[in-house]
Amino acid sequence: MGVAVYLDTIFVPLSLFITVGYHVYLCHTIKNKPSRTTYGISKKRRTDWSLNLNQGDASKAMLTVQSLRNTLMSTILTATITILINLGLAALTNNTYNASHLFSSGFFGSKSDKIFVLKYGSASICLVMSFMFSSMAIGYLIDANFLMNAYGEFLSGGYTQTILERGFTLALVGNRVLCVAVPLMLWMLGPVLVLLATLVLVFVLHEFDFVCKFPDNNKQCIIK
Repeated sequence: MGVAVYLDTIFVPLSLFITVGYHVYLCHTIKNKPSRTTYGISKKRRTDWSLNLNQGDASKAMLTVQSLRNTLMSTILTATITILINLGLAALTNNTYNASHLFSSGFFGSKSDKIFVLKYGSASICLVMSFMFSSMAIGYLIDANFLMNAYGEFLSGGYTQTILERGFTLALVGNRVLCVAVPLMLWMLGPVLVLLATLVLVFVLHEFDFVCKFPDNNKQCIIK
């Protein structure tokens, strides 16, 4: 039991520290060097795109709808997945608790009642937060879709752009919270898997979040 508690108290906080530290570094890079991140580049492109659209122009209304449709669909999918996983997680937690006597090795961590509640509660909170952020993103994106197709000079400028960026930002946060919930769900199988899943997750997210800087010969990608 001592080894199991030791693994839980070391590996799980270390995994959370790695995840939070990576996203703090990502936010710092987005703020100071947005051109080094895919989010910063996409935000700049969205700004230029929205400024070039003439609100109320019927010929560009369909372009706006089609451009935001994919983001809306992915955000709705994320919100749906979080609820389904949360429901399945409740059933899995009950079955894991009933079969906890089969995993007597310290590799699987502590199997006390409080730890089981903590395992389920932490993952469930992340899933609910992901659903909340995704739902808010859907509302903002629908509102932005309406504003970008509406008539009236008072709708142009910063307000529409702010609503659009809030929608994309909330959609990104909802997706990231869902990703963070994956290692916490693996905590059911032991704290070692939490650390391994966190390392893999951070590596994959880094590949998606940061843009390579190519030298003059364009033969090698340099990360600075």
